[in-house]
Amino acid sequence: MIADLFVKDLILDPSTRDVSDVRHEVKAVASSSSADRAMKFIEECKVPEGAAAYGSYEGLVQDKNVDIIYVATPHSHHYQNTMLCLEAGKHVLCEKAFTTNAAQTKKLVETAKAKNLFLMEAVWTRFFPLSIQVRKFIEDGNLGAVHRVIADNSFGDNVEDKYGTTHRMINMDLAGGCLLDLGIYSLTWVFQTLYHTLPPPSRKPPKVISATTPYHATGADEMTSMILTFPSAPGPAPVGTPDGASHPAHGIALTNLRVATDPDGFNTCKPAIRIQGTTGEIQVDGPAFRPRAWRFIKAKGHGKKGTGEPEVEEHPCEIPGQGMFWEADECGRCLRDGKVESEVMGWEESIVIMEVMDEVRRQGGVKYPEKIESLEYPLAL
Repeated sequence: MIADLFVKDLILDPSTRDVSDVRHEVKAVASSSSADRAMKFIEECKVPEGAAAYGSYEGLVQDKNVDIIYVATPHSHHYQNTMLCLEAGKHVLCEKAFTTNAAQTKKLVETAKAKNLFLMEAVWTRFFPLSIQVRKFIEDGNLGAVHRVIADNSFGDNVEDKYGTTHRMINMDLAGGCLLDLGIYSLTWVFQTLYHTLPPPSRKPPKVISATTPYHATGADEMTSMILTFPSAPGPAPVGTPDGASHPAHGIALTNLRVATDPDGFNTCKPAIRIQGTTGEIQVDGPAFRPRAWRFIKAKGHGKKGTGEPEVEEHPCEIPGQGMFWEADECGRCLRDGKVESEVMGWEESIVIMEVMDEVRRQGGVKYPEKIESLEYPLAL
């Protein structure tokens, strides 16, 4: 359960990750079913004394001791739950995928803007030191012109045995399927390397071609493959390209419930992400959502040795916990500095990614129940 991992990270000593400018306190926890369940959560996560337990989300949003609310409900409920928080005047960190569709994300952003409230999609991987290192490596031109990124986040499970017909992973009433739950990480790597590394004026939405296979028991997607063509990509355009023109790049994002990125669980297959440029390749070992090592393999003719031997730079990146505290640190700094939007995971980029997933679902014929795609608020689900 992602909420307990998040809370356990929040209460870790910030000095264990060399952070001293922000800290976090868990002031309250809410369960939609009962206050007892919220209290049990508090006890199991070993939250320091004093945190309030609520048996409804309505009670939580009225708590004056709460500055920002973390929404970790199923995707189907993100829009309604986040709107509840915003309408009550609370800042929000909402789990990814942000909502079930781009229209809902746009409405949340519109509401946050109108109320001058902080709002961010909780794409925790973006805030890892590893991700920051990789983005800077690309931005500094060390990879040359980036032409292709391949990212995979797949779990190899017996879907019928593990998920059946009601589990949230394959339940259409909860916006189930691998795209919104796992594919968002594949898209995260494609976007943070091919889109976010460009100056904002140069960022342009990609064209999308995709293929989807539905789970026979519910219709949720069990396998989705996406090819995204970005009209502009990091690095210099090829020689002979007209002045001012940029070069395109392909982002290939893969996700699957039946076969795994890491089939044996020992990282034998190595990279879950490959970022390919003219001077070499960055490889990021999986899992895509919590990577702990990356390497740069220099292309022929770009090494320093001149011996014809492989030249590989290894970059291990340890995590002193789960790694979810880094996105919380970003929220804390934004609130401290009076910002309503993060530069690392901004509203515009969240919307573009949701639009990509909308198009993938359209091409694959994946339709969620009308009520969880609705813009109506409040709406009982």
